[in-house]
Amino acid sequence: MKKLLLILSLLVGSRSLGARTLNYDRIAPHPRLLLPAGGEEGIRQAVAQSPGLQRVEQRIFAFCDSTLTAAPVERIKEGKRLLAVSREALKRIYYLSYAYRMTDDARYADRAAAEMEAVCRFTDWNPTHFLDVGEMVTALAIGYDWLYGRLTPELRRTVREAILEKGFKAAENGKNAWFYRSTNNWNAVCNSGLTLGALAIFEDAPQAAEAIVEKCLQTNPKTMECYGPDGGYPEGFGYWGYGTSFEVLLIASLESALGTDNGLTQTAGFLPSARFMQYMTAPSGDCFCFSDSPCEAEANMMLFWFARKLNDPSVLWLEKGYLNEPDTRFAEDRLLPSLLVFASQVDLDAIRPPKRNTWVNRGRTPLYIYRGGWKSPEDTYLGIKGGTASTSHAHMDAGSFVYEKSGVRWSMDLGMQSYITLESRGVDLWNMSQTGQRWEVYRLCNQAHSTLTVNGRRHNVKGVAPILRTFDKPAKRGAEVDLTEIFDADLKKAVRTVTLDRRDDLTVCDRLETGAEPAEVMWVLTTPAEARIVGPNAIELTASGRTMLLTVECPTPVDLQIWTNEPPHDYDHPNPGTRRVGFL
Repeated sequence: MKKLLLILSLLVGSRSLGARTLNYDRIAPHPRLLLPAGGEEGIRQAVAQSPGLQRVEQRIFAFCDSTLTAAPVERIKEGKRLLAVSREALKRIYYLSYAYRMTDDARYADRAAAEMEAVCRFTDWNPTHFLDVGEMVTALAIGYDWLYGRLTPELRRTVREAILEKGFKAAENGKNAWFYRSTNNWNAVCNSGLTLGALAIFEDAPQAAEAIVEKCLQTNPKTMECYGPDGGYPEGFGYWGYGTSFEVLLIASLESALGTDNGLTQTAGFLPSARFMQYMTAPSGDCFCFSDSPCEAEANMMLFWFARKLNDPSVLWLEKGYLNEPDTRFAEDRLLPSLLVFASQVDLDAIRPPKRNTWVNRGRTPLYIYRGGWKSPEDTYLGIKGGTASTSHAHMDAGSFVYEKSGVRWSMDLGMQSYITLESRGVDLWNMSQTGQRWEVYRLCNQAHSTLTVNGRRHNVKGVAPILRTFDKPAKRGAEVDLTEIFDADLKKAVRTVTLDRRDDLTVCDRLETGAEPAEVMWVLTTPAEARIVGPNAIELTASGRTMLLTVECPTPVDLQIWTNEPPHDYDHPNPGTRRVGFL
């Protein structure tokens, strides 16, 4: 009887997987991804009215012109990845397809076609690292759809067969296509690529295409949950730029091709996550670079899509500044035509600074952010982080904080180290267990962050540090973070409170309670400032002609220290111009 019940359950489950979610009979004609036919005129008008958009378009055309005489990409892996090749192919095909649609210059279409033909000849797109497949299918999907009327029937057939064989069939291997079960950026990138491919070739392979789209609609919500409840992105600034950019491509393509995204946009926290990116950018131009994130903030083109969806141009306040800078760096710049597609749907003259200076997230990686203003690089900035090292791409940095005042970043995060530089040296970077080698990488361990280390041990990987309360009064702004689980083997209680007073001076108060055994506590502030000990409880920090005095109040004597940031391993990236100050 038990076996019979199990069989019935499986049959019911399989039938529900085959249910149709969307009405595919109403799929739009080509071009159906992102920019329907006729949308070019809206872009032309927007570009004509905006010097910033003109510079963006000129950058695209300049790249296309330089590509006309370049050889197509080749299947050359770097370590375990083909990702750099997939990204270059995506950049070339997307830019060239855009250039053709805006100019009708056949040179651009023909060059994109040559790139598409070249990647279709690859033996595979490296499905063991499926991001490579996801981005390659994205490239071919946009080229196929945007150049549909220009491509020969033979090349269209070649592209379709490649998408079916090297994309869809590769995704049937559960070991390689684990992204369907993931909650991180892999889910968004791979599902987006496959779905764009499915929408592009739908009329010639409707059964296979529909199955891909339905699988996406069943599994993509897993990663969308990470934005809840209020918009924080657990993987940090850099990976929001990656994962969310492809999520936007997915949603926008479903809407343009089928008229609906099946409710993905309404996922709790997704649209508010635009504010996460805005508040994560500090007045200095650097970001709060926790987890695997670069330190320098970059413009993000997908915020133009969010501004339209939210009907709130203030989301673009920082992006407006980026557009005025000729050498602006764009996150995920291979997707740059998206900026022009989405910016053409927003009134850029209506952009105003945000009305609030404080942002709080209580999701998987809780954060408190305060910006003293939105117009000066000397505005004060305070970012405080809780969370856990068990989150995708996380560091052991719970309790860390970034602090800027008077144009100086006094407390900093060193940021990520390139994966290739570690993997090529044999580092087991993705073993995130308590004893994993990941935590031996200097920039990832707790001793390198502006936080506490107890008894010289690693933070508890599975421990979670929630924000207990926040303060938002002129005399006290900041947050209180419970670090107890992070030190559960060494401390009975650990609570860190980080606040600013009326003058934006910083106070870090750590209330620690030991158990039966005493504990040795290492208090660290990671800084780019020069440092010297000037008293038994004082360290003077100097940077850019400014001085900050770090003073310690403690019921027991402290041993002030200035440590180098010279890493312990030859595989670690150097950290010139930085140091750690603090006490034992």
